[in-house]
Amino acid sequence: MIVIISGTNRPNSNTRKVTTHVVASYKSLGVKTQVLDLAELPEAIISPAAYAEKPVELKKFTDAILAADGLVVITPEYNGGLPGILKLFIDMLPFPESFEQRPVCFVGLAAGIWGALRPVEQLQAIFGYRNAYIFPERVFMPGISKLLNEAGQFTSPDIEKRLAKQAEGFVGFVESLRAKKLRP
Repeated sequence: MIVIISGTNRPNSNTRKVTTHVVASYKSLGVKTQVLDLAELPEAIISPAAYAEKPVELKKFTDAILAADGLVVITPEYNGGLPGILKLFIDMLPFPESFEQRPVCFVGLAAGIWGALRPVEQLQAIFGYRNAYIFPERVFMPGISKLLNEAGQFTSPDIEKRLAKQAEGFVGFVESLRAKKLRP
């Protein structure tokens, strides 16, 4: 199963719209997916006490990460970096088993011209530190407001093709790691 993390809790976000397209790319390959929408995180995780005792409502998120064959992280760019809620989510997950030898790939979207290059690079450093297997083919979406119409559909078929190509490559990457027994 591929777990897709919709990396913001902002209402009506473009990230959520892009997540729908990413899910469709994997489903077209016959791959089972699960979306973790960070807008559904329990508010209790913002309490300092959550570091010592994880909120019970976080368990469904943790269980999904631990059961995943691979992770797709979809991140917007906020102020030149990843959203704080995404970093907090990562910090709340069990260490080291959440990402240890787990395949991960990234999709970035931004209003600016770099398409979330900075947050994706920040996430690559975090996941690399946590010993994840990073899939090298990233998809960046600069000027996201021009790439999506009001209905949340892409205005260019090129984006759908890039997401489909990434999904196909990532599924092969995950299967290759499993075949080599690099991933339990």
